[in-house]
Amino acid sequence: MGIPAVRAGRPSLDGRPDTPFLVDRYGRTARDLRVSITEKCSLRCTYCMPEEGLPPIPADELLTTDEIVRLVTLAVHELGVREVRFTGGEPLMRRDLEQIIAGCRAALPDTPLAMTSNGVGLEHRARKLAEAGLNRVNVSLDTVDRDGFARLTRRDRLESVLSGIRAAQREGLAPVKVNAVLMRETLSGAADLLQWCIDEGCELRFIEEMPLDADHEWARANMITAAELLAVLGERFTLTEIGRPDDPSAPAENWLVDGGPGTVGIIASVTRKFCGDCDRTRLTADGRIRSCLFSDQEYDVRAPLRSGASDAEIATLWRGAMWNKWAGHGIDAADFQPPERTMGAIGG
Repeated sequence: MGIPAVRAGRPSLDGRPDTPFLVDRYGRTARDLRVSITEKCSLRCTYCMPEEGLPPIPADELLTTDEIVRLVTLAVHELGVREVRFTGGEPLMRRDLEQIIAGCRAALPDTPLAMTSNGVGLEHRARKLAEAGLNRVNVSLDTVDRDGFARLTRRDRLESVLSGIRAAQREGLAPVKVNAVLMRETLSGAADLLQWCIDEGCELRFIEEMPLDADHEWARANMITAAELLAVLGERFTLTEIGRPDDPSAPAENWLVDGGPGTVGIIASVTRKFCGDCDRTRLTADGRIRSCLFSDQEYDVRAPLRSGASDAEIATLWRGAMWNKWAGHGIDAADFQPPERTMGAIGG
């Protein structure tokens, strides 16, 4: 999966203002924490993982339940993080997921806790996750065509995903947001997916495909753009642009569908990049701070955590990592190189 060289020592804090928050050199403040808790997944989506899956992370290199809870708590109490989302791989592959959620909820009773999942098996755990304190889920679903789903994910598990979404709705893990990666092979079914989401009361967001695939087959010339998707959806629905009315840092631009109340969002990460408003900080499953999806600059917090570092010391390291965040992903640059880690290894 490619493991970037981890930066040793403390990142530079030169010129950083005296603030506890996760500011960077470009005026952004990270308040949204994404926590990957495993590299394992029950699907093999072509744009994310190789057919054989990612190389396993040794169990002793994964952050433990207590370590995750401590780092998430620190991020909220000391660094100004306001919301947390657990990702993978597939978070449901961790048997202690409910314990992770419960530990964070006990420490952070007022912090929104969410999860991004592929939905496989969610129907069997939605109730316990809600009871543990999870607020809502995002579910990855690119098509409601069973054959197309099986080809794209290399697994015939569509019915399990649909059941998982409905279970999440029943247990109040709402609003359930459905994330669909724009692919040439699923474009013709995009309107069907939107209609299904409207009928089920889900919020659909399409995402432009990014160069984070394990097989490194992404090419700008082959990707589906937001403009192309809008043209296809416009053949069936009347779309009225409303932008980002609730949060200017949100990645999705939104459109009312047939006058509402249903909406559809598009995360145009490539053609309408929003790096200038990015408010995310990331923690990998093996305990590294990552300031940007596309940057291979990572800082290890697992080692200092296990060697007795104080919360204050870890917070300083985290602040330095974010102070040195890149200006943007640079996909349009002639010398652009995709990151060593793929999406499945970074966390969504």
